[in-house]
Amino acid sequence: MKILVLTSSTGGGHDSRARALRLWAESDEAKSAGLEAEVKIERPLEQGSSLYGFGTWLYNAIQKSCPRLHKLYFPFLEKAGLHRNSTAILGSKRYQQTVSEFAPDIVFSVHAHLNHAYCDLARKAMPARPPTFVIYCGELSDGVGFSRHWINPEADLFTGPLEETCEAARSRGMPEDKTFRAGFLLRPPFYHKLPADQQADFIRRKWDLDPALPLLVLGTGANGVNRHLKAVAPYCSLAKPGQVVALCGSNERTRRALEALPESLGFELRALSTIDAEDMAPLLRSANLLFARPGAGTTSEAIVCGTPMLFDVSGGIMPQEQNNLNLWEKRMGHCPITSDPSVVAGVAEVGTRSVPYASDETPLRLLEKLRSMIQSG
Repeated sequence: MKILVLTSSTGGGHDSRARALRLWAESDEAKSAGLEAEVKIERPLEQGSSLYGFGTWLYNAIQKSCPRLHKLYFPFLEKAGLHRNSTAILGSKRYQQTVSEFAPDIVFSVHAHLNHAYCDLARKAMPARPPTFVIYCGELSDGVGFSRHWINPEADLFTGPLEETCEAARSRGMPEDKTFRAGFLLRPPFYHKLPADQQADFIRRKWDLDPALPLLVLGTGANGVNRHLKAVAPYCSLAKPGQVVALCGSNERTRRALEALPESLGFELRALSTIDAEDMAPLLRSANLLFARPGAGTTSEAIVCGTPMLFDVSGGIMPQEQNNLNLWEKRMGHCPITSDPSVVAGVAEVGTRSVPYASDETPLRLLEKLRSMIQSG
């Protein structure tokens, strides 16, 4: 089975899901189940045109500097429909050459703007044996940020992590027999839970933290967006005891500023750059609270790990983020949000609840569905 994954680096969730599918398709579990696949990841927007690349940069710049501006940019993209007509796609020849040379059995899109024109172009590139076109939408619920571009009734399958995702697709015109609840599409370590004693030992050895004490994790997105310095300020000024792990990602400026804080402040602080999934999964499972933006990727990881969240809405809520807040509100009856990072320490003391999640499903279920579509097609 050969799968061509279409993604774009707007935010971090799309690329994360693309990599997760490849890791699962190449995993020992997939090989043992006869579900292994050759996966190629393609970014037809960034690789196809400098204009599209600018659009990706603009999206990320808005997300990083003023998220509320997406309340203007998102409706523009919804109305403009820049990637729905195959005859108007920049870089279409390069994309079709990639498709014809790789000759995938399945073209698997994880991005809203790659589900129409790129579906048509893929089929035209392989007229004798058109690839099966599958959409995986990472949105967690319906809402103002659920893009109409996710829905293409001409695609062979629409998939999403939760029933709420599939309900949103069906309400927008996706045929019921073409929707499939696939479960979360995360990297393998998020499904391999360590026994409690091993997890505690890991936290102790890896970061010299006490697993018996409360742990606050400050999250950051792929663009390095965070409010870590304001979040740790109460620990510094009030000498609050605690353990804080600040995930800084690509934001080296914040990491250096945190590391420059005096060591005699009465709380344990670990400022980390990007960490891999093998470290992230046990860290989130050990956390009493995660403070982060309500992105689909971070929120999905928190749900699977059973991590309570306080959502950072500093600078406003992006329409796409509202979908994920809607899920939390629906499942829990309350969605903890704040635009003031200085309250995080207080919330960490009181605590919040995580979204109940007890499923043992893995992305092998999705691979099994893809395999069955090829065999029946």
